[in-house]
Amino acid sequence: MLVNTEELKKLLAGLKSGKVAVADAMERLRSLPFDDLGYARVDRHRELRCGFPEVVLCQGKTTDQILHILEAIVSDGGRALATRADREVADAVLEKHPNAQYNEAARTLLIQEKAPDVVGGLILVITAGTSDIPVAEEARVTAEAMGNRVKTIYDAGVAGIHRLLSNHADLAKANVLVVAAGMEGALASVVGGLVDRPVIAVPTSIGYGASFGGIAALLGMLNSCAANVCVVNIDNGFGAGYVASLINRTGTGSSSRRRTGRATRQKAPKDRTS
Repeated sequence: MLVNTEELKKLLAGLKSGKVAVADAMERLRSLPFDDLGYARVDRHRELRCGFPEVVLCQGKTTDQILHILEAIVSDGGRALATRADREVADAVLEKHPNAQYNEAARTLLIQEKAPDVVGGLILVITAGTSDIPVAEEARVTAEAMGNRVKTIYDAGVAGIHRLLSNHADLAKANVLVVAAGMEGALASVVGGLVDRPVIAVPTSIGYGASFGGIAALLGMLNSCAANVCVVNIDNGFGAGYVASLINRTGTGSSSRRRTGRATRQKAPKDRTS
């Protein structure tokens, strides 16, 4: 099937050279832009448009539905990401795809024939507490699946701010930062006040009664006085990791000035694995 830019280039080159017949090219294009499974319309065109295949949200779907949707995606480009996958779903997918990677904390499933090329700079994922790690792990897995170098700092909340400040070098190096915090969500504002890069705040549903399942953290982050903080929905680690990846790969997370304030053009860093 035809789902990404490289495959499209090969098809067009083959058509131009005569190695691919018009009828064959038409057949390969026939499944675009989606494959109707009856209960789902798999977007085969997603990677061509957006740079990454459609991601499967397992919540609310049956195991059979998830298996068939993943199979349709994998048969195209050899990789697929699923989120909010419980152990039962993971076991079923692993039986069919033994090389799949299941992150039990993040509840993510990643199927890929090979790791993607690493692009851009560093994405730093930070949590206020240990209880926020599952949401942060969802962000980390998503960003790494999209070809980013990711580093984590866990359990560095404002109740012991020295734990965060001891990582100043990593804070300064990061192109984009993802901050997951429950309770009052103050960590995102603190991080935003320490760096000149985009900070993606993820309110988590962790906290006592008046945290209202993450609403207190959400409102605190939305009212942040740090101008470089933007906010995704409660527990949406996937969304944070995805947006962080887009910022990182387009280079908008890179500092566009020297510390003196003078404009400069930065060279892209060499690819490095985490």
